[in-house]
Amino acid sequence: MTVLAVIPARLAATRLPNKPLRLLGGVPLVVRVWERVVALGVAQRVLIACDHADVLAVARAAGAEAVLTRADHPSGTDRVAEAVQGMHADTIVLNVQGDEPFVSREALEGAVAMVRAGSDIGTACVPCGAADAANPNVVKVVRTDTGRAMYFSRAAIPALRDVSDAPVRDALLLRHVGVYAYTPAALAQWVSWPVHPLEASERLEQLRPLAHGLSIGVALVTHAGETGIDTEADLLAANSRWTAFAAADAPHLEGVPS
Repeated sequence: MTVLAVIPARLAATRLPNKPLRLLGGVPLVVRVWERVVALGVAQRVLIACDHADVLAVARAAGAEAVLTRADHPSGTDRVAEAVQGMHADTIVLNVQGDEPFVSREALEGAVAMVRAGSDIGTACVPCGAADAANPNVVKVVRTDTGRAMYFSRAAIPALRDVSDAPVRDALLLRHVGVYAYTPAALAQWVSWPVHPLEASERLEQLRPLAHGLSIGVALVTHAGETGIDTEADLLAANSRWTAFAAADAPHLEGVPS
């Protein structure tokens, strides 16, 4: 099965306007994400799916394959689904968010591996740690012993009933990493269903396919990469560490078109 990575990019981000075109190390963010995904080599093809002609022009000027999609998609998942309509059934679609320039090879490979092993959808997780358990911005996941997702939540799951059980519970705490791989059929099903009540309650779109019975394999990885860029503060912090990150990662960049 070949892997097609799709990077959804939306210009009208609320918290960080013109996000795909904002500069990271002097280069538009969406191009930095594309460079990263190409360099990691997990996918045989990398496509930017955008909603505006300005983003399309910047992507193509950088040498990226890019397509223009509808501007009214409610999520990046819907944008990816439009971009891959008619894709061969043997393709694994890998969704890498357009604000994740630090994403790790391990997270991408883990998500893809879950689909290769038979899951409808693949994603990844890392140990969470008790400090983040109560943070609603940190999404937690509980897995079966075979690696299938049981539930995703912004709450601390599994719950701590007795303080004496804290060491056991803390060892089970897992943070979800927001990369997804899908079969084309699973992706098409996902976007065909209306928003599920659990999804609306938690504000977590992955609960929609889970509630409908699709299998989500969750790879446990040791390194997820740093979090995405959602705000001006995030962008400032990313720029402050970009030079060191790029230098440390220089061997990976040999495969990126110049």
